[in-house]
Amino acid sequence: MPSPTPDLGWRHARLTPSLEESYRTVPIDRRSWWRTLLAFAGPGYLVAVGYMDPGNWATDLAGGSRFGYTLLSVILLSNLMAVLLQGLSSKLGIVTGRDLAQACRDHYSRPVALGLWVLCELAIAACDLAEVIGSAIALNLLFDIPLTIGICITALDVMIVLLLQHKGFRLLEAIVIVLVATVGACFLFELLISRPNLAQVAAGFVPTADILRDREKLYIAIGILGATVMPHNLYLHSSIVQTRRYDQTVPGKREAVRFAFIDSTIALSFALFINAAILIVAAATFHRTGNTQVAEIQDAYKLLTPLLGVTGASTVFALALLASGQNSTLTGTLAGQIVMEGFLDLRLQPWVRRLLTRALAIVPAVIVSILYGESGTAKLLVLSQVILSLQLSFAVIPLVQFTSDKLKMGEFANPTWLKLLAWIVALVIAGLNVWLLVQTALEWLR
Repeated sequence: MPSPTPDLGWRHARLTPSLEESYRTVPIDRRSWWRTLLAFAGPGYLVAVGYMDPGNWATDLAGGSRFGYTLLSVILLSNLMAVLLQGLSSKLGIVTGRDLAQACRDHYSRPVALGLWVLCELAIAACDLAEVIGSAIALNLLFDIPLTIGICITALDVMIVLLLQHKGFRLLEAIVIVLVATVGACFLFELLISRPNLAQVAAGFVPTADILRDREKLYIAIGILGATVMPHNLYLHSSIVQTRRYDQTVPGKREAVRFAFIDSTIALSFALFINAAILIVAAATFHRTGNTQVAEIQDAYKLLTPLLGVTGASTVFALALLASGQNSTLTGTLAGQIVMEGFLDLRLQPWVRRLLTRALAIVPAVIVSILYGESGTAKLLVLSQVILSLQLSFAVIPLVQFTSDKLKMGEFANPTWLKLLAWIVALVIAGLNVWLLVQTALEWLR
């Protein structure tokens, strides 16, 4: 680790890196362009997991079953926003040697930094809640395990995460990539047997003004945005790109920024495929047959096999859900550790940190599952996405601010065109999420 030196634009010398046990542990093989790309490949897939977690499933299923292929354009635009923001996140980490949480602590006053930390912890707990519920639903569908027991079983993944972290970062990345491939293969199978109308699918990727005029479409569209662009991923990405042993020179950092962007863009393309596939399968299977009210994962599972007439369609769907939930668990652990270390400079054992976040997610999930059953957990899943939407701007705005600052970033600062585009994206996200929160509040008051 380089010795601490004062950095322009920051109040303090460079901080101790987050995930210190993994910092600069992955060597870069420069014998060819492809070997270099493979050396940098990995962090993008850990980030992409957050864009295909169980929280996305409910909004994609609802959008496809109710409105057919119309909201595919929203998934595409959300993914393009994610590519931009994750690119900025990796650049911040590589250039400054700080993750986003550390940058916030080093730039803002202590009360502001603590406020951002609390909001981020709420977002991570909400994301963890979605993962808990998604995994529990999958266990219920596959093995008929009661939801309450399934929620408790998910606490055992603490040991899995702990084991993987001790075996090295590359192994963790490999496990995540295998699980992503599993989810992708499952939905490729679902796509093939659902036989969607390809012309309508293509038309669905073209934005229409009708989405803005129709309040119900807009509501689900904003839900898709809130479920797609995950705030904790911005903190996560800015840290894990520093696991690579790139040269700490301007050319070395420029190379690292370029390859990190390629890595995350390829990985997010997989996330785009999976989210689009969920919506397309819902449109081709449910919307086409008049089942327009399918919004819960359990309903989709029950209807897939009889409607498609293919044995095993529902089982494959549940397997994909289980892989998605477990994948999100791995990256949620890392994000929680990075945020706590970055904002508070407080270092806990990973298993202690994991138990704390799991407890925050499991307690409300168990209570709701006991009192209200399946319908209650489905509503809790939607609520978790609303909480994520609320926190999103508090991560996006500092990220755009820092990466546009020439004093902090030097020659890597966002050029004028990128700065303008990034601020437009930040303002669009903020405006749409405020609208979503207002509409959600009005729905609850009725």
